[in-house]
Amino acid sequence: MVEIVRVIFAAIGAFLGYRGASLVLDTSIRAELIDPRYLVGIFIIGGALLGLAVGPVLIRGLISSCSRAIHVLQKKPASELVGGALGFVIGLIIAFLITIPLLKIPVIGEFLPIIIGLVFGYVGLVVGMRKREELLSVFARSSERSVSVRHKKSGASPKILDTSVIIDGRIADITKSGFLEGPLVVPGFVLEELQHIADSSDVLKRNRGRRGLDILNKIQKEPYTSVHIMDRNYEDLSEVDTKLVKLAKEMSGKVVTNDYNLNKVCELHGVAVLNINELANAVKPVVLPGEELRVHVIKDGKEQGQGVAYLDDGTMIVVDGGRRYIGETIGVLVTSVLQTAAGRMIFAKPKAMDRAL
Repeated sequence: MVEIVRVIFAAIGAFLGYRGASLVLDTSIRAELIDPRYLVGIFIIGGALLGLAVGPVLIRGLISSCSRAIHVLQKKPASELVGGALGFVIGLIIAFLITIPLLKIPVIGEFLPIIIGLVFGYVGLVVGMRKREELLSVFARSSERSVSVRHKKSGASPKILDTSVIIDGRIADITKSGFLEGPLVVPGFVLEELQHIADSSDVLKRNRGRRGLDILNKIQKEPYTSVHIMDRNYEDLSEVDTKLVKLAKEMSGKVVTNDYNLNKVCELHGVAVLNINELANAVKPVVLPGEELRVHVIKDGKEQGQGVAYLDDGTMIVVDGGRRYIGETIGVLVTSVLQTAAGRMIFAKPKAMDRAL
């Protein structure tokens, strides 16, 4: 490898020596005492020897510098690297536009683009790394505007997903059914909270977090909906619920959640909310007093003699006098239905007891 490097740098040195000799011979001051061919030969040989001597040293310095640069970059956050890269590209574009008229300057016109490009590229890199938040927020806002334009054209507002509704999992079936129109928006701070839950030391929380990530991955791969990860954060706000409300206001979107408290906060701020629990309660089969049902009594109730059964949708049925039927499937007669914030509860009595009365 060292020999290859020596040969390459010797060839580069010889070429530069030839170009140097050509420049000397093209000037008005010419050496009359020496043959031009000897002058070209001296420059070529001198350039080749210089390349042989300097090449390995430059390569070792370059490799060492690259290793240090990689070590430093690995410690930098991703946002800082992205901001620096964007600033570097912007700096190079500005340098290119500036150097276009400077190319006509004789002699130095060929080297000015390189010098100006390095200077502006370095300045853009430094500014981009220091102003990464402002720079990235510009692209985030442009992404938000594109989402808003698309939903205005389609007439459907964006649906901003909360952490609870992603973990719940029913959002995947709802979007598949086509009841939710418009793009689904997952803010970056919600995704970050979901990752923290998935990395929790508590087994139950960790499983819930991983389930949420799986659900989100599943929705992204489906063709029936579009999911946008919105890399927008509010450093001045600490609560995720407050950030959701502010983002919903800026995007004129609706918050999709299962959180009762977030639901109330959104209503206070005038933000539209889609609550999955309310939807589930709304689509449950209607049961009226006097109807007959077949249920399987599985456990005791809170009051003496009561038994508890459940419908297929999870609705709890309290059977008065049903304790004696635990473990059996019996017919019951609905006596009343109670609707609460947590869901619906049905009260019933065994049909056998009704016949006895």
